[in-house]
Amino acid sequence: MPSIYQLKPAFQNLLRPLVTGLHRAGVTANQVTLTAMLVSVCLAGFLYFFHHRSGTATAWLLLFPAWMLVRMAFNAIDGMLAREFGQQSTLGAYYNELCDVVSDTALYACFVAFAAIDPWLLFAVVFLAGLSEYAGVMAPLVGTERRYDGPMGKSDRAFAFGLIAVVLVAAPSLGATPQWLSHICSVLLAVVAGLLLRTIFNRIRNGIVTARTAR
Repeated sequence: MPSIYQLKPAFQNLLRPLVTGLHRAGVTANQVTLTAMLVSVCLAGFLYFFHHRSGTATAWLLLFPAWMLVRMAFNAIDGMLAREFGQQSTLGAYYNELCDVVSDTALYACFVAFAAIDPWLLFAVVFLAGLSEYAGVMAPLVGTERRYDGPMGKSDRAFAFGLIAVVLVAAPSLGATPQWLSHICSVLLAVVAGLLLRTIFNRIRNGIVTARTAR
């Protein structure tokens, strides 16, 4: 099953002029990484505290899919600055992995504010998302490169949660009852959870196969 991650090279080509300009301005990869995490955590906090009393979504939630698109650009930019302008470092590698996990956890967890979201199903998705990234990071320990296999990689999760945000905002205005809205969101989260399990399996299997082939 294809992943949105496969579109990354084309996305990077679109961003290359911007990346070159940022480098000339003295912006570093680590600054971009930390900025993306800070904005993610702040946005997650705002969306949670703005909605948690009512449990219903407002148009402010549409900031979520908008930011997820911008955040994908941030993630591509920091990597390009590091690789193409000699900014790779051990500290940067830690920032790249840890900041993404912190950002993802905060952004996904803020959906617990909405009554239509099953908190246990959401918790399962947050846990599996973190586990899938850990499975990818484990690959170098067995002698191969970091794994980004899908079908539910970081970019795919961004799309899925962006879709859930749109559903939460739009469905009530289209006549969906709270029960139907809850059912739709639960189905979407269950699909994400299932695809995350497949992603974890793919990353472990392909990491083992690649490591054996390299020996």
